[in-house]
Amino acid sequence: GKRLARLLKAAKLKVSSACIEDIDWRSSRGLDRQLIAQLTSCDWLRHGHNVLITGATGVGKTWLACALGQQAARSGFTVLYLRAPRMLEELRVAHGDGSFTRRLAQLARTDLLVIDDFAIAPISASERNDLLELLDDRVGSKATLITSQLPVNSWHEWLNDPTLADAILDRIVHSAHKIGLKGESMRRKQAKA
Repeated sequence: GKRLARLLKAAKLKVSSACIEDIDWRSSRGLDRQLIAQLTSCDWLRHGHNVLITGATGVGKTWLACALGQQAARSGFTVLYLRAPRMLEELRVAHGDGSFTRRLAQLARTDLLVIDDFAIAPISASERNDLLELLDDRVGSKATLITSQLPVNSWHEWLNDPTLADAILDRIVHSAHKIGLKGESMRRKQAKA
């Protein structure tokens, strides 16, 4: 009870009410029940695997990411939710005030880092380096969940630096579970209803 409450508070999940039990399984969404059942068991977290959720805006990427984050916290893992632009900005500021190493160590210790809205804005050279450093500390030991409107095969081009893109994607895509959400915007659907 208390520990879970503490873990969930620290996680700062954008949708704190999202949970696996409430998943909308309509066939049009392209969600694989077997994969979700596998992810619910949290083995991917124990092995430091990543989960990549892609799809158009409003299909429920953030919600599903938060539901998996909630599940991780229930299983006793530490979780932190960050929007990619905010995370990169925070790291940029941390360079300036001398707290970068400490912040990086803090992120490296987190069992599950949820990076929402990945590849939504152009990335600078220093941000690419920070991203690589961040992922380098996590690869093979800690799990990272990334959501993006951009399909995974477009990330290389977005990173806009072939050498660094190879290194970054090697750390993200290797041993990752991919979920491509389809269908019309859940937000639009709710608005209609």
